[in-house]
Amino acid sequence: MNIVLFGPPGAGKGTQAKNLVNKLNSFQISTGDILRDEIKKDSDVGKRIINYMNEGKFVDDEIVNKIIKNIIYDPNKKNKLIFVSIQLLKDMINTWIPQNQFLIIIQINLILKK
Repeated sequence: MNIVLFGPPGAGKGTQAKNLVNKLNSFQISTGDILRDEIKKDSDVGKRIINYMNEGKFVDDEIVNKIIKNIIYDPNKKNKLIFVSIQLLKDMINTWIPQNQFLIIIQINLILKK
């Protein structure tokens, strides 16, 4: 199964994703991590990412989408993905997952009581 954890910053998405990755033997996908990994590979795409970052710009959606789609279609990761996402990416990820893969979407909210 593939899982999308979404919610506001600081809600605990990353913490819960790490727990799920360990428990389900899955792979965590977060935009920041995949961009840093691409930079470490010193690939042409990684160099383009560095240029965006050095200019203080958001990395182009086309680049991010291509990297995420490559991960989604990796046969070794089929039905083993945990996405850490903000609301804006929830619907986008939902359309990327192939129809033969299962997707669960979970919203995490941090509620503080006085």
